[in-house]
Amino acid sequence: MTTTPPPTAAPLDLVDFELAAYAFDLPTTHIAQFAVEPRHAARLLVADRHDRVADATMWQLPELLLENYGQPPLLVVNDTKVVAARLQGIKASGGRVQLLLESPFGRAGDALSGQAVLYKASKPLRVGQTLDLGDNCAATVRAVTGGGRALVDLSGAACLAGLLDRVGHVPLPPYIRAGVDQPLIDRPRYQCTWAEHAGAVAAPTAGLHFSAQLLEKLSEMHIECVAVTLHVGPGTFLPVRAAQLQDHRVAGERYEVSASTAQRLAKARRDGQPIVAVGTTTTRTVEHAAAVAGLEPIAAGFGSADLTILPGHRFRVIQGMVTNFHLPQSSLLVLVSAFLGRARVLRAYQHAIGHGYRFYSYGDACLLVN
Repeated sequence: MTTTPPPTAAPLDLVDFELAAYAFDLPTTHIAQFAVEPRHAARLLVADRHDRVADATMWQLPELLLENYGQPPLLVVNDTKVVAARLQGIKASGGRVQLLLESPFGRAGDALSGQAVLYKASKPLRVGQTLDLGDNCAATVRAVTGGGRALVDLSGAACLAGLLDRVGHVPLPPYIRAGVDQPLIDRPRYQCTWAEHAGAVAAPTAGLHFSAQLLEKLSEMHIECVAVTLHVGPGTFLPVRAAQLQDHRVAGERYEVSASTAQRLAKARRDGQPIVAVGTTTTRTVEHAAAVAGLEPIAAGFGSADLTILPGHRFRVIQGMVTNFHLPQSSLLVLVSAFLGRARVLRAYQHAIGHGYRFYSYGDACLLVN
């Protein structure tokens, strides 16, 4: 396999813009409930634009990158850190309420007051209502903003980080053990090895497969990693509701690209070095930053990344992607299909289903080669 420089776009068909075209049947037995150990033992499906598919493991990733690109590519990772952002509240009546902080350590920083949450309850919350969070912590409803959202004032700890450390839960997606975490297992495992900047409510799951040993192996083979930050928000759990993808837009998420990362990406572009993104969050971050930069390859800076990658998107930066298997009719499946082509991706997924791959956040991975 060989790479071609960006910009690239998968060949299009009108059906590519129909959400229904991104459906596939997945037996529930293929949905991973726990991650494999060690991290690099996950399986890796390799797919390219020539419709070739190969079975491998994450431990073989360095050799596969060199084989497919003919030189060491530059890997870009997302160094966000997942926050224990799910809270279990109990009303005075005894009813249970689940809260998910929308943007922990965002605009409100480490403050306890004015935190935006998504909530699930049998009845709508009311202003002034207080929820018992356990361990002498509480949440008082300041405002109900509609659509299952509210603003709450938290209490019982000196700061938000302290409260979440005491009563917060890992915000597992609902298809993993119905979202019920096991703290001793999930706090360390639903987190990337390189996680540094706290603020995500979901893991950039492609990065979950990289162990310290695999990072060392990559370095020994002269494959360098650089980091961007995108704090994954609750929008990652929300389904696409538009039947036609032109009507869909992703929610903005906080991101930052450092000057050193921007300079390293620019150098890779000048030198003709392939750039491979680890995850869809990383892909959206660098492609958003490139769009902001205009004619430049990428811009350093921070803000809200709201680039919606749809069929026909011309990728300015990346020539490859390490990514997990994504849910049917999800914005993430649309993104990887925009990169490699919908029909190719769905054929690769059928191969994975037939060969017993594990799907979704704790599942196996793909290497997509443009």
